[in-house]
Amino acid sequence: MSFRTVFVRASSWMVALLATLSTMGIAADPPKPAPLKALLVTGGCCHDYGKQKDILKIGIAQRANVEVTQVHTSDTTTKARFEMYESPDWAKGYDVVIHDECTSDVKELPYVENILNAHKNGVPAVNLHCAMHCYRIDKDDWFRFVGIQSSGHGPQKPIDVTYLDRSHAVTRGLENWTTVNEELYNNIKPIDSARPLARGRQDTGKNVDDYVVAWANEFGKARVFSTTLGHNTATVADPKYLDLVSRGLLWSVGKLTEDGKPMPGYEGTGVQPIDVNNLKPEPDPKASAK
Repeated sequence: MSFRTVFVRASSWMVALLATLSTMGIAADPPKPAPLKALLVTGGCCHDYGKQKDILKIGIAQRANVEVTQVHTSDTTTKARFEMYESPDWAKGYDVVIHDECTSDVKELPYVENILNAHKNGVPAVNLHCAMHCYRIDKDDWFRFVGIQSSGHGPQKPIDVTYLDRSHAVTRGLENWTTVNEELYNNIKPIDSARPLARGRQDTGKNVDDYVVAWANEFGKARVFSTTLGHNTATVADPKYLDLVSRGLLWSVGKLTEDGKPMPGYEGTGVQPIDVNNLKPEPDPKASAK
């Protein structure tokens, strides 16, 4: 019997089986959708982005069907730049961008406008920690994008995180928690379009500070989720933090159900502890800095 004959008979048998299952009311499982494509941008001043970028990539994939592409620079100054931002179509092909850079002294307007225009035109975003302190141009466009204006932070002390809006998909069912030593960013001016989701309370030893630490925003055609938490690597590796960030990402792309679960097909690989001290860094061929 030829290979062609065997192949044709096997194909006919599979078609007949599927038809029988359909007749019996047993539907074949639909194919899993392609992973969401996320661009994670890390680097700049003051943080261990070398480890944190890999923790985020692993932790998000555990919780959501997301393929994370990393663009990282080893430049640890406040003037770190990313070559891709020089192009107006830098975000083409990505479903969402995670901004985790710290570059407050990069202020060239065309460069920053390229970043903002991608989101204004509909590319969702997740902004983490020092992203709120980036790109201090003369206009307030960056603050309107991230959803808040902040000028500084408190000492390294634990932060009590309390979820405010229990009806929002990002926070539904999440439990309040306390971070390890962390920086609590101040809020000079919350943007009107931002919807506060969580507040952080920190006893500095002199005062008790209380500020918004997570919120949902809209910028142009895009949904934007932001949190000021995430200075220290231990915080980034905390399952509670990764839960929050992953939910924010899924919400931004419209793949989060009202009860805070990934939509069918967008579940992750399964949550496992992340060994921070035994991370195997991802290759970073696209890294570029000036």
